[in-house]
Amino acid sequence: MMDELVKMVAEKTGLSEDMARKAVEAVLEFLTERLPEPIAGQVTRALQGGGDDQSGLGGLLQKGLGGLLG
Repeated sequence: MMDELVKMVAEKTGLSEDMARKAVEAVLEFLTERLPEPIAGQVTRALQGGGDDQSGLGGLLQKGLGGLLG
């Protein structure tokens, strides 16, 4: 999932994949430092891939992460 996010950021911003990866990593670091641990852990696991839809970002959004971010 991380690679998909990096590619999407690169496409939407015109950044190289290397720069997009650095941008994504910076945002993830920001989020994991500020979100409550259970949610930060879920975000990290979702981006590392693996698991079913409920453990991915879609599952997090259904559980309310979208409400936390606005």
